[in-house]
Amino acid sequence: MRSVPGADPGGSSAADASTIHRVRRVLAIKPFRRLWGVTYLCSVADWLNLLALTGLATKLLDNYTAQNFAFVAVVLTALLPGLLFAPVGGLLADRFDRRKVMVLCDLGRCGFLLSIAFVGAPWWLFVGNFLVGCCSMMWIPSKDAAVPNLLRRPDQVETANQLGMVMTYGLAVITAAGANAVLTGINTTFHFFPGGSADLNIAKMVVVINGLLYLTSAILIATRIPELSLRNVHEAPKPTVQKADEEKLGIGAMLRDGVKFVRSTPLVRGLLIGAFGAFAAGGAVIGSAKPYSSSLLAGDAAFNMLVLSVFLGLATGMAVAPKLARRLAHDRLFGISIVAAGLALAVVAMSPHLAVSLVAVAVVGLAAGAAFLTGVTIIGSRVEDAIRGRINAIYQSMLKIVVFGATITAPLLIGLVQPRRIDVWGSSLTIDGTRPVLLGGAVLAVLAGVFAYRQMDDRRTEPILSDLRNALRRNPRRVNGFLVAVEGTTAINTARQAAGLADWLSTGTRPVVLAADPALDNQRLEKLLSSASLTGARAQALAAAAVRADIVERHVQPALDAGSVVVMERFVDSPLAHLSAVAGLDSGELEGLADWATGRLRPDLTVLLDAAPGEEPRDRSEAMNDQWRVQHLLTEMAAADPDRYVVVEADGTDEEVAERVREAVRAVFVGRLSGLAPVDEAASPAGTPESPAEPVEAPAEAK
Repeated sequence: MRSVPGADPGGSSAADASTIHRVRRVLAIKPFRRLWGVTYLCSVADWLNLLALTGLATKLLDNYTAQNFAFVAVVLTALLPGLLFAPVGGLLADRFDRRKVMVLCDLGRCGFLLSIAFVGAPWWLFVGNFLVGCCSMMWIPSKDAAVPNLLRRPDQVETANQLGMVMTYGLAVITAAGANAVLTGINTTFHFFPGGSADLNIAKMVVVINGLLYLTSAILIATRIPELSLRNVHEAPKPTVQKADEEKLGIGAMLRDGVKFVRSTPLVRGLLIGAFGAFAAGGAVIGSAKPYSSSLLAGDAAFNMLVLSVFLGLATGMAVAPKLARRLAHDRLFGISIVAAGLALAVVAMSPHLAVSLVAVAVVGLAAGAAFLTGVTIIGSRVEDAIRGRINAIYQSMLKIVVFGATITAPLLIGLVQPRRIDVWGSSLTIDGTRPVLLGGAVLAVLAGVFAYRQMDDRRTEPILSDLRNALRRNPRRVNGFLVAVEGTTAINTARQAAGLADWLSTGTRPVVLAADPALDNQRLEKLLSSASLTGARAQALAAAAVRADIVERHVQPALDAGSVVVMERFVDSPLAHLSAVAGLDSGELEGLADWATGRLRPDLTVLLDAAPGEEPRDRSEAMNDQWRVQHLLTEMAAADPDRYVVVEADGTDEEVAERVREAVRAVFVGRLSGLAPVDEAASPAGTPESPAEPVEAPAEAK
């Protein structure tokens, strides 16, 4: 594959790859699989830390009021480092060896937790928890920034993030809750600690076990995952993200560099502002959930049902986000998800019945899950390695700080409104401060989502409503890229015209990729056939399909998912016609084989070079007869699918044919696809010879 200047071959995985297949491909990478296991250990320790320290605090405090605030104090001291030292973790991740940073942070977390258990003083519990939070704020950015360097391709970042979310907010939560229940109840059965101090000793034991989990993580990282020290494994894509100044190595200079980077980069600026609105709305939901459930007059069970609904929606959103990203560009999906969450939250605020609230809350969780995963994926795949740690630190710390701040503020705002009871459609409804708070959060989320969309969207030439309709279709068209195939009877002609077309398109606004170097493919195919002694037509067809599948998976699909224009010569139609006409294989079977090999990928536009067959083939050589039959089959394919083909007369010099190809493609790129065409010609007034007003109705001949 050859990239025309401006090409960006990075992207997400193949469009029709199943979730299980993508997960298996990522988990097959040994360094990532080990880091995933370490993430599980640390996530269990994080959640268990919250439960264990809350239990220990209630045992160390004698005052009843102080005991009631133990949970809030533990959460506050854990989140406070994110407010004070958020950039430090990112700076360490960008400046030092990430593996060493993670090992030291895990050792620190282990030591501070052990000291809490041994000191046994309430004041040191909160100080130690604060220090544990500081270590976590330095550990997380290094881990997140290192993940893309462990993967084989940049398009696997989304699946890796999805696995991390499932581990952190799914399996780890269940494991921590179950472990805490078993450990706190173990003394009832085995009576390890007799006497009145049994509960206190059990609480300390849980804290010690929690510290040992961090110690285990440090040992595994130091001895089993040396790849965490790698940097710049994948060539950085060419997004609208400016390069960070790597010469600024001082702490103050790196901080200023990070702030400047955010301010000067629309993609990251929109990402952070959109995340701020989404997190604030999420905090408002958390802070008002209990009084809101009471306002529905559905009893205490309503609160549990609402919590379950939002978490089910959150899990669903993280599961469907990769599929939606293959129909909507990541930058659009992020803003749209936040707007959708805000609109659903407005429905929650005005809901008169529990059933309506449950559905609306699930939609809020779904949209929020999709937005959060998409945001992390954008950072991992479109922000360069030199500054990725700082952006990750800001994003993760913003989640904790904004959610916690909104959670604390929401009850205060709710208390400013006196509750009133009204009847709506025959049902009694309590209107209290939760309704305006939720509605305010909805407005904030919508505004932040719109701002994020306007800052991040780089697909202005294609209407957003058209993209949304396409995303909801059962059989969606691809929108992230544009595939142009050049087909014909001879590889020489198609190779020359494909290269010329790619060079011409490279002056447009989209990156352009020229795929399938014919010499390379012929060498690979001949080597495969000779080494395996494949002489039969069916065996050769299978080998050719294998080569084509590899090209699509490695180069074509990632480039399309990244939004590039891909020009490929002899993609499927020419090989199909050749094998059917010359080798006598069944065309239906060949088409099914091609569908399987390419994942049913078909060009958005096929340029068929129509060389005049001349006289009837009865007096010609066998080679000429074969060429005539192949050309006849190609012409039939074009006639059967006129919306996808343009037929170009291929007789004449290369320059004459190239001009006809450009005229045919230029006609198709008028209107909503004008952003794909070269800048000077896309800007020409419609109706002029340089830019025809109507697309070509193929099959047509560009003379």
